[in-house]
Amino acid sequence: MNNRDFDLLVFDWDGTLMDSEAHIVECLAHAMEAVELEPLPREQLRQVIGLGLEQAIAGIMPGQGAAVIRRGVEAFRERFLSPRPTPSTLFPGVETVLEELAGRGYLMAVATGKSRRGLEKVLRQTGLERHFPVTRCADETRSKPHPQMLEEILTDLDTPPERALVIGDTEFDLLMAANAGAAAVGVSYGVHDEQRLQRAAPLAILDHIAELPRWLNGGS
Repeated sequence: MNNRDFDLLVFDWDGTLMDSEAHIVECLAHAMEAVELEPLPREQLRQVIGLGLEQAIAGIMPGQGAAVIRRGVEAFRERFLSPRPTPSTLFPGVETVLEELAGRGYLMAVATGKSRRGLEKVLRQTGLERHFPVTRCADETRSKPHPQMLEEILTDLDTPPERALVIGDTEFDLLMAANAGAAAVGVSYGVHDEQRLQRAAPLAILDHIAELPRWLNGGS
């Protein structure tokens, strides 16, 4: 496939466009403390980033019942949306890259494990809403790596899967793309390391978001 044979670019948010790992890990640790569990080490907590919130909380609290999971979810949400969260910023170059891609005429969307409330908050804070006419969140559809999130975006934007490219930092993103029949590119600066990303057979793994426009032009 020629790198230019795409009409739609579907971005993950956390770990791909925004450097929010520290914030999410802190909220996951808080969720465990709220249900009187000893927080897992940071490296274990970060591995569930990219999943829907319920799936992520269940992943760090194996063997716990539904009531405990619900309390953990509520504690995470409360901390995540608090007025003084751990700071999160866009990765360097994100705004420039999105402006360039929009100027080239690409459709762009977001498929994220965030809640709708959480995504709307960061879209407003960053001013990036204008680039993403369609977004999907894990609390309104199936969590990655299930393809439903991506399939709904494809339907909304009337795009066949072979014309879409997913860009993400986790194996969950890349498997979602594969499960929907779409292509994917991984980024190595997020949550999952390059070896784990390679298991999902992306077309490429980029070390910086600024490499994406050149790659789409056919560069290596």
